[in-house]
Amino acid sequence: MNKVVSSAEEAIQDVFEGATIMVGGFGLCGMPENLIRALAHKGTKNLTTVSNNVGVDGLGMGLLLANGQICRHIGTYVGENKLLEEMVLNGSIQLDLVPQGTFSERIRAGGAGIPAFFTPTGVGTLVAEGKETRDFDGRPYVMEHALKADFAFVKAWKGDRWGNLVYRKTARNFNPMMAMAAKITIAEVEHLVEVGELDPDLVHTPSVFVKRIFQGALFERRIERRTVRKG
Repeated sequence: MNKVVSSAEEAIQDVFEGATIMVGGFGLCGMPENLIRALAHKGTKNLTTVSNNVGVDGLGMGLLLANGQICRHIGTYVGENKLLEEMVLNGSIQLDLVPQGTFSERIRAGGAGIPAFFTPTGVGTLVAEGKETRDFDGRPYVMEHALKADFAFVKAWKGDRWGNLVYRKTARNFNPMMAMAAKITIAEVEHLVEVGELDPDLVHTPSVFVKRIFQGALFERRIERRTVRKG
């Protein structure tokens, strides 16, 4: 039951070319930055990534983008990443933009074993093109398929050696859903504790969903856009 590995490099050793990877985080908050750096160093290419956004230039998933490791991205927000904008416009990356609520539910459905669902979001727009639609109670809905992945990279505040995870405040974001929707979930934590130290009532992701866990070596906690009040 001890799922601890020594480093991010060891944790991602079997990530293969062409893999689909879910990456937790909202902007730079709650992102598994140690795993991202390790994957950038490994250089695995032709990846499909599933994440809210693709980091920023030179940071977070922006590192993978700059390395040319991502061929397709499924997310909700272009964000502050100028490189992503350029790559989309010149056709060097495929970008699937999904409404954020639909994005969350597609991941949750993937983890729950639900292959598809109907939602009113996107009906009559480009989002619904080529998709099945049905009327329920006189209202049109579009069918969306679940999202699943080969790997999920998640970041938690605390975790124990069995892989039970606790997230902190808004850094929770997409991490718990992604942990349930992948074949192999790898968790980096700020604090690795012994089994029994976590209050069972406070565990957000049970160990059954986590394959590997390690304590991150470096957390930069960068701010995506710093603003100051005019004095």
